[in-house]
Amino acid sequence: MAKDRPPVTQGIRFLHGTGIDFLERPYRYEDRGGTEVAARELGVAEHQVIKTLVMEDEHRNGFIILMHGDREVSTRAMARCLGVKTVTPCDAATAERHTGYRVGGISPFGMRKPLPVYVEASILSLPKIYINAGKRGLLVELSTEDFKKALPHPTPVNVSRER
Repeated sequence: MAKDRPPVTQGIRFLHGTGIDFLERPYRYEDRGGTEVAARELGVAEHQVIKTLVMEDEHRNGFIILMHGDREVSTRAMARCLGVKTVTPCDAATAERHTGYRVGGISPFGMRKPLPVYVEASILSLPKIYINAGKRGLLVELSTEDFKKALPHPTPVNVSRER
């Protein structure tokens, strides 16, 4: 009997290419459930579930910001970090055009085109994280050290605020 396997996404292919250790963590996806549902389904702290957010500055330059699931991005603080006037979240169509992934399944690994990646600095001190693998309902679990090897140049920022 064939064992049910999560699909191989571009994000999974990218991670395999790095040679790092990770675990695929499928879960039952709920529309608009976000990191709260993922954390509940996987039995982990929402703080360790990292969301991949696609944003743009006023010049429509796209970028990725990785944030704790239980926190929000202060767009004002992010704009200050970038030295721009404004930063706004992308609508679904723009986010999908930038990354090649559907909203709810956006991964920082294996995107359609390279975008600058920013990471909330406190994420880098966690022992392990759970982050989207490129499909709704599929996260990967990996150590923060392996995350740094997979994405060696994310820019740490301090832009989080409570939800």
